[in-house]
Amino acid sequence: MEKNTRSIRIECPKLLITRNESDLQWLIGSPFFPPLTIISTFRCIHSNSSGPDFPKESEEIRTLLLKGFDVIGALIVGKSDPEKTAARAVEAARKLKKLLTGTTKLENEETIGAVADPDTGDIRFFLSETESSTNFELVNPVSYGDNPEKFVWESGCLLLCQLPIKLPVCYPANKPSDAESIFSRAIEAVIAKFKDPNVVYLVKASNRASLDVVQPVILRGSELDFDAAVANIELLDESAQNSEKKLLRCAHFCLKSKSTSQLLSAENADIIQISVLLNRSEKSPKCSAPAVEYFPAMDETRLLIVDFKLEVLCYAVQGIPLMHAISKLIIPGLIDQLISMKKMNLPYLLTQHPELHPYHFCPPGIAHPVTVIYELNYGETEMKQVDARRSLHLRLGLPFDRPLLRIANSLDLSIKSRSSNLSTRKGSSLLKDVHIGIPGSGVSGGSVSLVQGSYEYYHYLQDGFDDSGWGCAYRSLQTIISWFRLQHYSSVDVPSHREIQQSLVDIGDKDPAFIGSREWIGAIELSFVLDKLLGVSCKVINVRSGSELPEKCRELALHFETQGTPIMIGGGVLAYTLLGVDYNEATGECAFLILDPHYTGSDDVKKIVNGGWCGWKKSVDSKGKSFFLQDKFYNLLLPQRPNMV
Repeated sequence: MEKNTRSIRIECPKLLITRNESDLQWLIGSPFFPPLTIISTFRCIHSNSSGPDFPKESEEIRTLLLKGFDVIGALIVGKSDPEKTAARAVEAARKLKKLLTGTTKLENEETIGAVADPDTGDIRFFLSETESSTNFELVNPVSYGDNPEKFVWESGCLLLCQLPIKLPVCYPANKPSDAESIFSRAIEAVIAKFKDPNVVYLVKASNRASLDVVQPVILRGSELDFDAAVANIELLDESAQNSEKKLLRCAHFCLKSKSTSQLLSAENADIIQISVLLNRSEKSPKCSAPAVEYFPAMDETRLLIVDFKLEVLCYAVQGIPLMHAISKLIIPGLIDQLISMKKMNLPYLLTQHPELHPYHFCPPGIAHPVTVIYELNYGETEMKQVDARRSLHLRLGLPFDRPLLRIANSLDLSIKSRSSNLSTRKGSSLLKDVHIGIPGSGVSGGSVSLVQGSYEYYHYLQDGFDDSGWGCAYRSLQTIISWFRLQHYSSVDVPSHREIQQSLVDIGDKDPAFIGSREWIGAIELSFVLDKLLGVSCKVINVRSGSELPEKCRELALHFETQGTPIMIGGGVLAYTLLGVDYNEATGECAFLILDPHYTGSDDVKKIVNGGWCGWKKSVDSKGKSFFLQDKFYNLLLPQRPNMV
């Protein structure tokens, strides 16, 4: 049955369609978005012969998915009867939603069942409005958003609550088996405290480079509303004026004015910090001395101290009142994270406790953050951690050759003032990603392939070091190494000219007299240094003249699409950094995005771009001239991404 009054809106770059029949994905939305809006998908990775392993799936997704987002349906890849397949998808989604919410009846039963054809990738969306209904209505039309980050963050913000807990657990020395039940009761007591009328929640704006001054607000547990369903919360608009603190909008703590150049993303989102405090003394008309109660243990007792470092991140729209943001997002988030950590601690309660820490990531292709709890007793390269990350990459549809979920790539929630052009690397004030926003290449009908990720711009005369006339390849190498640093493939510092020369001497490529000299280096030397310092392998392409470079455009485009690393082009005594190509395969017309290390001026983006030091260079311009010399032999160094997660 087809229904034309509703529509599906997809605000994620791509659904994770595979050719594996019965492959299942959970569709993610939010009660703050218009109904039937899909913002991301999580692949189901735990299943057995009878279908999804719901307990395992719910346990992992409860940790991964921020409060403020929900499972709103499921998608199954298959060629069998679409309506029956959609019914299975809806049933699976509802089972998962019940486990995630801990209820037997869903607040919002409207659920999407999607069916994807494994051959064509075509998707049909069905809607089930109630659990008792046997009708599955085909929903048309389906619209795709072109800017998911804007959709999520234009009116959205993040709530952050960091809560360290030292939980004492006393158990009988002659009956250690009781420790688990005593520990569980202690956890339940902590959970009950979150809703205690005497608990105080301190709400304040994050530190930021702004003239706005917002005073912190205190809300007590007695002022919160635990009964309202999130979907039924009335969002307040800008005109709403409330003197009650609990009815203040989250927007009260967000920046009133933002730079027009500021990117809408999780990294740049407004963050509202919420602290949990326990008011142990109440107002009393009588003066009294502090009292201590003593409960002696009747038998020999052991004491355990279990450390928890809770760090809950939630998504909210700016119109939600504070009391609901705390009661329906922060407190359920704290409870879920505490329960997850309890389960991870239980097997080791009487031995060495795991050191657990939550981290938040916003990997490419996903417009909202996810939360992961890592066990820090293990190093990041140990197989337990590698396997955990591989599992997360599989669920989120991330490539397996990029360290997107390593700790160094987690969101830095302590930095509130960010610049789009200055590197955030400690001790560095170099320009970063200077190609962003430059004019187009002018290639008609071309396909653009660019460097993936961030880099720093290294050029002549930086750091007070005069390498004018001989150091261009060194500077290109420094830019390439900065890319590997900023993508967290390596923590090696960007080497100086002398350190680059020392590396070549260490491997026997150069004599000791080379150190401190002004000798040029080329693609082969760069490949040696990248291998020694980073363990990075490189591919070298040789062309006999500049006129042959356009013939390599298809290969260069493939490199940027699959590897994404900057390329060094060397010809004679000149070296450049290549950041992308624009190529029309039908006409052969092409242009190269060049970052020129020969620049000697100040680090001013406008000056660099307007002067042509970073910009597109056509293979042949309107005057018949080429940027690359026709009689020069060129080497192209293509660094390869390490295969790591």
